Amino acid sequence: MTEILAVALITVLAVISPGADFAMVVRNSCLYGRRTGLLGAAGVAAGVLVHVTYTMLGVGLLIASSTTLFTAIKLAGAVYLVYIGVRTFLDRGELTVDLDGKSGLSGLGALRTGFLTNVLNPKTTLFVVSTFTQVVGPDTALWQQAGYGLFMSLAHFGWFGLVALFFSHARLRTAVLRRQKALNRGIGSVLVGLGVTLGLAR
Repeated sequence: MTEILAVALITVLAVISPGADFAMVVRNSCLYGRRTGLLGAAGVAAGVLVHVTYTMLGVGLLIASSTTLFTAIKLAGAVYLVYIGVRTFLDRGELTVDLDGKSGLSGLGALRTGFLTNVLNPKTTLFVVSTFTQVVGPDTALWQQAGYGLFMSLAHFGWFGLVALFFSHARLRTAVLRRQKALNRGIGSVLVGLGVTLGLAR
């Protein structure tokens, strides 16, 4: 029971802490509507499963012990965050909210954005690897580890699904879109900042 509570607590604290996933879901929910925001949240949840899978297969231990491999993953994630951040910052703020999927991000595009934002984020790598290596014991059954991983993924989808529902609300979305250019610059700056910070962190 202690192990389960530890995994649950670490997961909840990790998922609600603001980061690249949060910024991405907020932006897409405001600009493109609820469906796109929820699909982005689903992409994030799918990304978490990738981290869980390689950790369970033992690759997580390799990343933890190999400075070169971890640095490569960290830099790839940092570059992606900076790229998305710069694109967002330079956006002219002329996007329109589209709830019918006729413009803006396609469903696949929303899923891909959420997936890549999470799967290339070294913060999530550290979260999953540290949870499994520090909390899950060597005697923990494989099915139980899979259950922990599924919980992590569902927790991400649940939280970011709520974020998408909140920031796609008609009144809030309209108010935010009036300040779309400032929103793009603000979130773009956050993403670039996160990318640079993660890239320079040791």
